[in-house]
Amino acid sequence: MNKLFLLFLFSVLFFTQLSAQNQFIARQGQVSFFSYASVENIEAKNNQALSILDTEKKEIAVSMLMRAFVFKKNLMHEHFNESYIESDIFPKATFEGKIIDFDPLASDVQTKLIKGTIKIRGISREVSIKTSINKTPKGFYLEGNFSLVVKDFNIKIPPILSNNIAKIVSVKIKFQYIPYAEIYR
Repeated sequence: MNKLFLLFLFSVLFFTQLSAQNQFIARQGQVSFFSYASVENIEAKNNQALSILDTEKKEIAVSMLMRAFVFKKNLMHEHFNESYIESDIFPKATFEGKIIDFDPLASDVQTKLIKGTIKIRGISREVSIKTSINKTPKGFYLEGNFSLVVKDFNIKIPPILSNNIAKIVSVKIKFQYIPYAEIYR
């Protein structure tokens, strides 16, 4: 009985370690957005996005707090969180996707499409993100961009401000991944 238990325990530890070798983490990823408007452009950056990359499954997941976006003007930050995103009710945004035709062993820069689901304000939408993935000595560097339609996430813009906020927002992402196992050494 003890030998069977030890064999089981060894197997669990071995496969856990094996799967950890295929997982990478970016703890301070950058997500930024830009909204062109005739009155004033709106731009914000979030340097606290958390992302996990699983190279075996070719999957990526991202989570970020909406209040972590930094704007040039405090009033923009306030309106973004209170009037549009409603960060008290919907504190975070998430993304889960699959990297199409990704080869984690390739040493050259790969231009790949990530298809997945983004969730903002409790509303999920399918998106495709064009990315550039570069293998680094310790992990991977990923950057990409995509667009979001504001009304798809039930963000209400008062008619008087409709010229001040773009209907489509450009989003850029940048993640520097290191092996997940390195965090706990």
